[in-house]
Amino acid sequence: MKQAILIRKDLEMGKGKIAAQASHACVEALLKSHKDNIEKWKKEGMKKIVLEVNDEKELVDYKKKAEDSGLVVGLIRDAGRTQVTAGTLTALAIGPDQDEQIDKITKKLKLL
Repeated sequence: MKQAILIRKDLEMGKGKIAAQASHACVEALLKSHKDNIEKWKKEGMKKIVLEVNDEKELVDYKKKAEDSGLVVGLIRDAGRTQVTAGTLTALAIGPDQDEQIDKITKKLKLL
């Protein structure tokens, strides 16, 4: 079990902003997840992988691919109080779910 968190690299967010956006995405997806998946993920150490996407279009494309595969997602739209304009899509979490299911969607992405 793992969760993949996708971050837009074109926004050139600072490290702290990236950490906050990844955290928001993680929680958003977790709140939508099935209790059994959450419990199994917790028992296995709550594995996460943080990956980069080029831009908003790619982020939205991965969201659609994940949803089409039946995976839970958490898409983050920033409030615009610091580094990016209000309404900017910044991050996407997929899962937690089986590694193989997430890898089918994200296998071509690079680590952030």
